[in-house]
Amino acid sequence: MYPILATPFTSSGEVDEASLRELVRFQLAAKVNGIALFGNASEMYTLLDKEREMIASVVMEEINGQVPVVFGSGHTGLEGAVQLSKWAQKAGADALMVLPPYMVKPDGKRMVEYFGAIAKAVDIPIMLQDAPIASGISIPVPVMVNLAKEYENIVYAKVEAPPTTVKITEVIEQSEGRLAVFGGLNGNYYYEELCRGIVGTMPACEFPDVCVKIFQLFRSGERDAARRLFYQYMPFIRIGTIPGYAMAVHKEILKEGGVIESAYVRNPNAPIDETLRQEALDTLLDLDPLVLNWKK
Repeated sequence: MYPILATPFTSSGEVDEASLRELVRFQLAAKVNGIALFGNASEMYTLLDKEREMIASVVMEEINGQVPVVFGSGHTGLEGAVQLSKWAQKAGADALMVLPPYMVKPDGKRMVEYFGAIAKAVDIPIMLQDAPIASGISIPVPVMVNLAKEYENIVYAKVEAPPTTVKITEVIEQSEGRLAVFGGLNGNYYYEELCRGIVGTMPACEFPDVCVKIFQLFRSGERDAARRLFYQYMPFIRIGTIPGYAMAVHKEILKEGGVIESAYVRNPNAPIDETLRQEALDTLLDLDPLVLNWKK
């Protein structure tokens, strides 16, 4: 369970260091296996370079080696991705999660050159992030497999292309074990992905304890219990994927629990209205996640 850490902002839009530290503590209290920075759920596309540096410094200090940290280092171009990936390794990243270029859509040759340049520039493991809903780019399975064959540090794939279950099986089978697969898409198919052979998941960060429990139940052989818990939380998980408002939903839940001070999201994300906020909170009725008990 490697949640994508949200970026807390103050009500006026600056990075909120105090809330960021509390958010990291919340993840660690949930017994996550690792933490990921600068993913889509981090609003990474809105961050300035100096903000990335500050966030990385604060998070690494707060984690203090307790769990591994994955940095997102995708970029709109090859040179930017290489530079960002080198910086991430220097800043302490244990691995990289890399989107393909998401402005001009690359063909297969350009995609291979992009990921290959990153792999040659760093020494740490690389995860290919296949997230076509967010990026507009789908990484073909043969491209993933060939990259894993050619570069020994390309060892993970995060499959977020629905239906995720089908592509997960294709990646695992065609890579013949070279690529270990993580699920994403906010855990929408988490249980089914576990059945298909994922090694972990990387959803948003407001329900880490729930994801950890599902994983533990599944791995201990209690599959019926894992499935029941997953479907119990399914309405809550689903509402965290509403296009344009997902980031605000995540943050409203975290704010409700007192983990962060403000639910501010940066443009182009939109804040949610009171009706949607209440709909999100209503999905937690009769449930008992850590987030709603954080300050109790």
